Amino acid sequence: MKIATFNVNSINARLELVKRWLSEKNPIDILCLQEIKCEENRFPFKDFEELGFQCAVFGQKAYNGVAICSKYGFEEVQKGFGDPFWDGQKRFIQAKINGTHFCNVYAPHGDFDGEKHIYKLQFFKHLKEYMTQFDLKKENIVVVGDMNVAREDIDVWDAELLRNTIGFMDDEREAFEDFLSIGLVDLFRECHPDTKQFTWWDYKNGAVWRDEGMRIDYILTSPAMKERCESIEVDMWTRKRRSPTPSDHAPVVGVFRDQKKL
Repeated sequence: MKIATFNVNSINARLELVKRWLSEKNPIDILCLQEIKCEENRFPFKDFEELGFQCAVFGQKAYNGVAICSKYGFEEVQKGFGDPFWDGQKRFIQAKINGTHFCNVYAPHGDFDGEKHIYKLQFFKHLKEYMTQFDLKKENIVVVGDMNVAREDIDVWDAELLRNTIGFMDDEREAFEDFLSIGLVDLFRECHPDTKQFTWWDYKNGAVWRDEGMRIDYILTSPAMKERCESIEVDMWTRKRRSPTPSDHAPVVGVFRDQKKL
């Protein structure tokens, strides 16, 4: 089972890129998208169906929005947290696929201070509380997405320059670590403890070509799913392109053994 998380920065603007990637470069079984920037009726379902996917979408006009596309179908789908306040912005969708719970998250970008910053910190607190419904010690849980936080110095291109900037502020990092403390494993760091690899690069000044980026996109799992992980990598094909126009993020791709083969 190959899964991927990808902030596409508008699915309709990035459709040809995603279709080429999936059909020519990296066939994925379960694709979790963030920042799709469209309502459900504008999502390109037909294009994904032609590639063998069923898609569950929780969308919003021009902003945010998340989707899960699965070649296995769905046992169940929940769009949003089920809380009117937290679902005002479309940032969360959950699905059960082949006995595994997938939670797809687009965390707030935040700001240096003020309401957006507070909202971001509270979002991670709410996400942590939401996840308490699962037994992470026993169940197959995968939490993926753009968390808009880089964990450690190794996760940014210049720690001193970026310290206390958005995505690398102490309280943001503490809030994210507190969320992880419920028992989630950061798979990329688990598998690549010393690798400096980013998932986001600003569009400005050719940052991707100088590798001036941040690791803010994650595949997080319960311990049971960690044991099934065969590999996890950042796929740079979609990012290092002139055409089709890339997202500012690259997808993170994880490969997992079938549960029956353990």
